[in-house]
Amino acid sequence: MSYRRGNGSSTAARVIAVVADIMAFIIGLWILMYLLDANRGNDLVDFVQHSARWLAGWSYDLFTFDAAWARVVCGYGLAAVVYLFVGHAVAGRIRH
Repeated sequence: MSYRRGNGSSTAARVIAVVADIMAFIIGLWILMYLLDANRGNDLVDFVQHSARWLAGWSYDLFTFDAAWARVVCGYGLAAVVYLFVGHAVAGRIRH
């Protein structure tokens, strides 16, 4: 049986990167649904909106642009970028 050193840390890094990707995907999906004016009465749209709002709670109302779409794109987009950057940076540090 061959034991490869770092296998556990590689798995942990992969899990962290995947979780960060999923979080960013949910936020990006909400941005897309908002821009395409998705039906807010739909259960899937409602779930994605509430999940994205929870994930981006610290940034969703950070900017005060006049246009609502710009606030959504910048506020939620910032959270998605931060999750991707931090998640993959942490995964990279764990991997090495």
